[in-house]
Amino acid sequence: MNSTKTTGAQAVMKSLVAEGVDTIFGYPGGAIMPIYDALYDYVSTVNHVLVRHEQGAIHAAQGYARTSKKTGVVFATSGPGATNLITGMADALIDSTPLVCITGQVASHLLGTDAFQETDVVGISMPITKWNCQVTKAEDIPAAIAKAFYIAQSGRPGPVLIDITKDAQFEEMEFQYEKCTHIRSYRGRPRINKSDLEEAASLINNAQKPFLLIGQGIMLSNAEKQLVEFVEKSGIPVASTLLGLGAFPNDHPQYVGFLGMHGDYAPNIKTNECDVLIAIGMRFDDRVTGDVSRYATQAKVVHVDIDAAELNKIIPADVGVHADAMEALTLLLDLVQEKQHTAWLQEFKDAKKVEVETLAENAKELHSEELKMDEVIRMLSEITNGEAVVVTDVGQHQMMAARYYQYNKTKSNVTSGGLGTMGFALPAAIGAKFGAPDKPVVAIIGDGGFQMTLQELGTILQSEVDIKIIILNNRFLGMVRQWQQMFFEKRYSFTNMVSPDFVALAKSYSIEASKVEARADLKEILLEMLDHKGAYLLEVMVAKEENVFPMIPTGASVSEVRLN
Repeated sequence: MNSTKTTGAQAVMKSLVAEGVDTIFGYPGGAIMPIYDALYDYVSTVNHVLVRHEQGAIHAAQGYARTSKKTGVVFATSGPGATNLITGMADALIDSTPLVCITGQVASHLLGTDAFQETDVVGISMPITKWNCQVTKAEDIPAAIAKAFYIAQSGRPGPVLIDITKDAQFEEMEFQYEKCTHIRSYRGRPRINKSDLEEAASLINNAQKPFLLIGQGIMLSNAEKQLVEFVEKSGIPVASTLLGLGAFPNDHPQYVGFLGMHGDYAPNIKTNECDVLIAIGMRFDDRVTGDVSRYATQAKVVHVDIDAAELNKIIPADVGVHADAMEALTLLLDLVQEKQHTAWLQEFKDAKKVEVETLAENAKELHSEELKMDEVIRMLSEITNGEAVVVTDVGQHQMMAARYYQYNKTKSNVTSGGLGTMGFALPAAIGAKFGAPDKPVVAIIGDGGFQMTLQELGTILQSEVDIKIIILNNRFLGMVRQWQQMFFEKRYSFTNMVSPDFVALAKSYSIEASKVEARADLKEILLEMLDHKGAYLLEVMVAKEENVFPMIPTGASVSEVRLN
């Protein structure tokens, strides 16, 4: 280890470089100005993406982390700069996204005095980070950053925050950096109890109707290969959570669909008919379970998760396996017997047929001349062969993309799951492109969500980000309107959405744009968009009152999934 005299601000940059950071999303301000001054010397090796709002920075960092397998890094100043990161931190925590957020803070002698732009961001962010700290001395910066990266990346990933006072950034210190590989009392990767796996394998081997539910934990542990081998050997049908989409190829014959409130009919009803339910890397979110008192009560439950807090939290497990998904699947491969469950798989196919026929009948009731959201998604999936990175916002379009895009590649689905953050998609797509520069990135956004972070069109302009943006414009806050229609007697209270000219808006940012209203023009314009070099915005006018089905009403059982 070389020891060099340096300022705290320079120590931040040296520490980040030591961690292999190549991209930072941020917005400068007074309290973080010394760090930005140090960054000036690294512009040839570290790419800084200047966003238009700090919330854009943290969502971009999330998109980057989700596609790159790296930790997203965010810079923000004190006060409003720091508090503008809060939504993104909460989103990243619940969706297990590794982030290191570095905020500037007022000088240490001003702490607690209500100084200009002083906010207790450590206190505010404590419930929504894996770990946070405030640094008031330059000498503590390298160790804090090393610890932050270790915690963010290990175990169940998540966001961390380091708040650095301005005087600590100016102060000089002897720089030494040592990566963190261990923290006393914290075990990032649990030791597997092999007897739990043997018990789980016994249940699986004796099952007549086993059913596998997978979540994002598969991708976070890089277990996609082991998952395919396990599924093909055991013959078990597999369904995915929203965040798990892409962990298992959607075109695989044993893939039976998407789980949850707006998931596919077959996996929802068959949850209450299986005899062994195996859940790996998912947390039994309420959107998946519906009424927990009537969820899979007939089944033995095997739950594999790296976060011990998730085991038995919502659904009691007959066998709870505290383990990394890849390690668990690798060991289970040797324990499970080779089987085929042909008749059981056929039951899923029969239920799928019921869904397809019923939804086709529903579609006839809508005005046939109007474009439908599912048509757009299906055509996009066909043209891209299910290989684009699809970034969705929150609402009806999100559920349509989950249902009708064929996710055949890992890390191809980027969305806000647990928090459901409108405005997520545009900045997250920017970050996703920096994380996966060689892949086409398509953001699918509703007219409501787009207007929450549309200022990031400026980031696209300045950083020349080659992403494609599809706005599915139904002139409503669609998901809320659907609920108002179904459960509030069509009392459409403040869900009608008046929007600007999106095409003109995009062009004002030098982004190519067009609008499509006719079905006959859709394919040609989608091809034009995908072939275009550089950013492109496509506004698609879709039916105003199209609903997303299937749907499990709040408080209902998964067996009560509605097709109309």
